[in-house]
Amino acid sequence: MHNKNNENSLTRIETFGVEQIPDSERSAKPLDLFRMIFGGANTFATAVLGSFPVLFGLSFQAGVWAILLGVLVGSVILAPMGLFGALNGTNNAVSSGAHFGVHGRIVGSFLSLLTAIAFFSLSVWSSGDALIGGAKRLIGLPETDLTLGLAYGLFALLVLTVCIYGFRFLLWVNKVAVWSASVLFLLGIFAFASTFDSAYAGSVNLGTEGFWAAFIGAALVAMSNPISFGAFLGDWARYIPKQTSKGRIMLAVIFAQLATLIPFLFGLATATIVAVKAPEYITANNYVGGLLAVCPTWFFLPVCLIAVIGGMSTGTTSLYGTGLDMSSVFPRVLSRVKATLLIGVLSIAFIFIGRFAANLVQSVSTFAVLIITCTTPWMVIMILGLIIRRGVYHADDLQVFTRGQKGGRYWFTHGWNWRGMGAWVPSALIGLCFVNLPGQFVGPLGNLANGIDISLPVTLGLAAVLYLVLLVVFPEPAEVYGAEGPRWMPLPKDAEVKGKAEIA
Repeated sequence: MHNKNNENSLTRIETFGVEQIPDSERSAKPLDLFRMIFGGANTFATAVLGSFPVLFGLSFQAGVWAILLGVLVGSVILAPMGLFGALNGTNNAVSSGAHFGVHGRIVGSFLSLLTAIAFFSLSVWSSGDALIGGAKRLIGLPETDLTLGLAYGLFALLVLTVCIYGFRFLLWVNKVAVWSASVLFLLGIFAFASTFDSAYAGSVNLGTEGFWAAFIGAALVAMSNPISFGAFLGDWARYIPKQTSKGRIMLAVIFAQLATLIPFLFGLATATIVAVKAPEYITANNYVGGLLAVCPTWFFLPVCLIAVIGGMSTGTTSLYGTGLDMSSVFPRVLSRVKATLLIGVLSIAFIFIGRFAANLVQSVSTFAVLIITCTTPWMVIMILGLIIRRGVYHADDLQVFTRGQKGGRYWFTHGWNWRGMGAWVPSALIGLCFVNLPGQFVGPLGNLANGIDISLPVTLGLAAVLYLVLLVVFPEPAEVYGAEGPRWMPLPKDAEVKGKAEIA
């Protein structure tokens, strides 16, 4: 990666915001995108997600299949979201203006903000708990509110510093995270080989009541991990040249998510050991505490290292994109650095209040699932729009809102495209109604499928149907398409561009 904007030093602060990255600065490769995605997910937070099949009562074998299904389906849905950054040279929220309108793009900005705060908080909490828990067993460090607070503060400040310096520093951190965290997770094979039993049966088996509810629930939890990257891929892919093969970009996204099977299966395998040797931790839904209780002494140091590396990589991938995007929502007030500082400070405050004053850790876990339920239909509309428009975009017109202007191809109705909005709003709301997280959140329609959470399939299908119907009933202006016109849709008669963007 040779970014001329930062060519001399990792520590030179990135100056680009969400404006289109010049072709001369776009020298990233699909491999860099792989590193960013995998580095951001190769953490304890993903291992915690891998423990959910055991928490739901599944066997090890059923857990493996649930995780494989969730990761594979989620990866296929996510893959096209990696194309927008390379096509338009900007982040995915700005690119969404092509389908939601240049004002409607704030939906993507809002979703990315909520997703970043939720996953940043979960990452800091899980990594901080693992670090202090490992240090307690390794050197006798007391586990108190003070030591936990210091660990949380350390992670948060390190993450904020990396995000302020920008993309090149972020890429370097994730290059380190990809290999080091993977090696440390693989060391777990030696640490737990003698106590692991692949025949772990669980409490809910195929043919018994509740099996499919647990299986689908575990698969959806695994699927939520790749889906959570949907709003952020453009933050990194915008440095990839436009002419790069679309297939290579999508394969980089898919392989990065498949690589997360390392922490996923680490979490699943070790959770079965915890369930046998320290079942009280499974009952209390405390996977990290259970892991520390059953792991050999020599593995405490790797646990602490995974906590540090994982907390850095996940936190940076979440926070960087949100600071970048908020600078475009308030372009006259916030630069990228100022927006990153603001969001970072608010997130750090939320982490401490949520952990020590309001006990929001479990609530934020639930909140993250609900956010993903809202993000999925947004992604579906983006992907269908990409296909229907044959990948043709007018990058300069996407920047109308950022420049304080109005008009252009994506102005639609006062900056809103009610086709995209009309599909997203009901899909997200109805999807939330079908969420079923026992003991946490059950929507008013959550029990219609005998306790099975079908929120994601419902919101996926509904968004696709509604969006296609709205495009047929209310065709978009011909100006938003390329010379070949739309795919699947009738070509609108009007072919006149409404006019160049003008300063508002």
